[in-house]
Formats: sequence, C-alpha cells, structure tokens
Amino acid sequence: MSTLKFTKMHGLGNDFMMIDAINQTFVPEAQKVIQWANRHTGVGFDQLLMVEKAHDDACDFRYRIFNADGGEVEQCGNGACCFMKFVQNHGLTDKQQLTVETARGIIILRSSENGLITVNMGQPRFEPDEIPFIPTSAEDAKRLTHIVVSGTLSLPLVCVNMGNPHAVILVEDVDQVPVAQWGSVLERHEQFPQRVNVEFMQIIDKTHARLRGFERGVGETLANGTGACAATVAGIRLGLLDDQVTISQTGGDVLISWQNHQEVLMTGDATTVFEGEITL
Repeated sequence: MSTLKFTKMHGLGNDFMMIDAINQTFVPEAQKVIQWANRHTGVGFDQLLMVEKAHDDACDFRYRIFNADGGEVEQCGNGACCFMKFVQNHGLTDKQQLTVETARGIIILRSSENGLITVNMGQPRFEPDEIPFIPTSAEDAKRLTHIVVSGTLSLPLVCVNMGNPHAVILVEDVDQVPVAQWGSVLERHEQFPQRVNVEFMQIIDKTHARLRGFERGVGETLANGTGACAATVAGIRLGLLDDQVTISQTGGDVLISWQNHQEVLMTGDATTVFEGEITL
C-alpha cells in the first residue's frame, strides 16, 4: 500500500492538511477528504490544501483548496499564508514573493523578515452574479440590506466576493451570536444558490473589529482570512472602518488593508504543527 506525506499547519487556528502534489502523486477524492478531515478518526482540519505545478508559465505554483465536506472551493486567505511557509520550508522555492494560481484567479504572496505573510487577495467584487445573491440589483448589492433568517428575525448584511462569496452580518456583540445556528441557515439560504460563507462582525472602533465566521462546508472556524477581508471591505463601504483594520477572531488578530478601493492586502502568520504520512 502506498503512503502520502503531508504537513499539518494552521493560521490563527484555521487548520489545514498540506500536500505536496508536485513530488508525489495525489488525486483528490471527496470521500478521502471527508475521512481525513474528521477530528476523531482522521488528521483533523478545516481544509485540505494542495500544491501543484502551475498551468500558467507566469505563475510559480497552483493552489487548490478542499473544504472538510470534500467540496473544492475558490480561495482561502489563512491557507495562502500556510501555502507560502510550506513551499519555502519544503525547499520548493527560495523566493520571497510568489505568483500563485487559484480557482478564482491569481494571487500574490510575500513573506517578510518578521515571518509574517502578506497576501494580495485582489479586488473585491459586489455584483449579484459574483456573490451570487438573488433577487437583487447591482446597486442593492453595494449597500446594507437585510435577510430573513427565520420567522421575523431579519439581519443586516453586506455581500462581498473575495474569490469566494461572503455575507457579512453586523452585530452588537459577537459573543452573543448563535453562529452555528444562524450560519447553518444562512449558508444554504435560498438567496445564495452556491451557498455562502457567513461573517458576524462587531465594530469596536474605526481601526478595529471583532469577527466570528461560519465557513460553507466546514462550520465555525477559529479564523477565516477571506472572511476578515470581506468584513473589512463591508465596514469600509459603510463608512464604519478606516482603510487599515485589525480584525480580531477567536484564533487571533490579522491586519487587513483596502486602500483606495484597490486590492485587499491581508497580513497574517502561519505555523507548522507536525509532519506525517497517511496510508492511501
């Protein structure tokens, strides 16, 4: 029986199974991902991340992401930080800046002397066909609206696409939010035909916000990089946040910058937990 080498990593507690698919053969299968994601009988992770050879000669690598439910998704900010550390630590590159293919486009990763990783997440998108969020107009998607969770419970939200779709909900106190309950309902709400990541944001001041997130196909996580980006963009568009913000999540803090409404930059950390082999 063959074995597969992997590395367990995390970014602010958002954890990953990292696989080098350049120097070993691995064909992702949903059932394997589900089995390995189990925290009692498997490796345990929020997402499985694959490093592959780039299809585009202008890129250094291809980056693929699979949620704990086995589904492939477009983007992951904390995963991108781990991706950078992984390829450096395993001798796949000696570069301090990488151009990487994802399912939703190209991202730029840059490592600093202090060990932190800055990810250029690209420009956010708001059009309904980019969320998708229906029914609505492009103009509606640019301002605060509401969504009915159940009965008469209606929540204020802003829809933002950071390469994957997010619904950002403004709340007074994130500690009082039933994230698992509301998140599971909103993830599969009829207005989100491709499902959605749900972020609950509490504004502390213009430079600081607290966040708890429910990832589609995963559940509540200790941190969510693209969720922090989406929440910052939503707060800035509503005039509630400055263009550089500290987002505090359960697993720790991340710095998000969205200056001049151009690309969103996320600066965070990545930690190796252990190396292992698993039987295929």
